[in-house]
Amino acid sequence: MILAYEEVGSTLDVAHELAARGAEAGTLIVAETQTAGRGRLGRTWRSEKGAGLWLTLIERPEDASALEVLSLRVGLALAPVLDAYADSPIQLKWPNDLHVNGRKLAGILIEARWREGQPEWVAIGVGINLRPPASEPRAIGLRPGVDRDEILERVLPALRSAAERKGPLDDDELAAFAARDYARGRRCTEPAHGTVAGIDASGALLVEVASETIRIRAGSLVLEEEA
Repeated sequence: MILAYEEVGSTLDVAHELAARGAEAGTLIVAETQTAGRGRLGRTWRSEKGAGLWLTLIERPEDASALEVLSLRVGLALAPVLDAYADSPIQLKWPNDLHVNGRKLAGILIEARWREGQPEWVAIGVGINLRPPASEPRAIGLRPGVDRDEILERVLPALRSAAERKGPLDDDELAAFAARDYARGRRCTEPAHGTVAGIDASGALLVEVASETIRIRAGSLVLEEEA
């Protein structure tokens, strides 16, 4: 089921309300405009009407461990779909961003609700710029003239496929991420000072610090040129 709105505060909030009332897995919420869109670490933003594709998918996963890598899996699923509509191949930035030519194209936010130690539902929030927002100089959009409904039609099965996968990232997924890794080999200042060395099967960021490689499971990745 697809529910389309002209304007909402956040498609994530709508998804949680519907899921709490029993909405089935696969329910999709799409909005023309969000007045209080949510990002990681409590960031909020407002979207311009028609400037992007703002959506949240409700899923009811059985494997709690897969939630740890779901944001990365969603990025891996979206990238080949969006390649066809972008000027250059999509790159992935840990833990939840998609980039084109060094500029942010899309973001992913995963929110789960739990009951008795198991996920009752998960809301997969995705925002894709059709055109770069004026308020974000580091952002980019897809090629002019792309059809929003066509993108949505292709994005939805990719999201559902990502949500169905279980367990940690496998070797093929790790190789696919490495091929699109925006940050690998570059210096970072957050979440640690060092050189990005990729990710592991658990979804942790690998950073080379001095003579060791550390694994980081939370935080934002800030590269030296972005600081």
